[in-house]
Amino acid sequence: MDAGRLSLCGEESFGTGSDHIREKDGLWACLAWLSILAARKMTVEEILKDHWLMFGRNFFTRYDYENVDSAPANQMMNNLEKAILDPSFAGCLFSHANKTYKVAKADNFEYTDPIDGSISKKQGLRIIFEDGSRVVFRLSGTGSSGATIRLYIDSYEAEEAMHSLNAQDVLKPLVEIALKISQLRELTGRQEPTVIT
Repeated sequence: MDAGRLSLCGEESFGTGSDHIREKDGLWACLAWLSILAARKMTVEEILKDHWLMFGRNFFTRYDYENVDSAPANQMMNNLEKAILDPSFAGCLFSHANKTYKVAKADNFEYTDPIDGSISKKQGLRIIFEDGSRVVFRLSGTGSSGATIRLYIDSYEAEEAMHSLNAQDVLKPLVEIALKISQLRELTGRQEPTVIT
């Protein structure tokens, strides 16, 4: 935004901002939705269902494991990175309940800033499956007071019968696969996340 190449942006918590009112995403989102509701003359639910019918639905969840001991958190991330960067990991099949996913690629995500060319490395361990579903692990706050492990899961569903289901139910197989691959429960001792978004 500072370089004048972007005037609208979004973030993981579904906030949206603009370069004319920085850090005021809630206000902008309310105004945008009021404008959409007035133009479409539909409820929010009707607009969502219409959108999903046309484009399908993307399901998302985030599991936060807060105040995890730093040593096991780092061990989990190191073990996971080693496993997913092994060339034999691509093509692996993982199943839970009635769903099977095949790994298309995996990496430790890095981002190159298009303005200044700087590279932000180690932005999250990603596992991307052939159907486009993704699992991302991020570690932060590895100081003496503990770390936070964030697990991001998202998946696309084109099938209309799936659109009205609860995101936690739809994503449960991917969550369980991610926990199995990472050995998060075994290494950290955490059986449940602190927060589910």
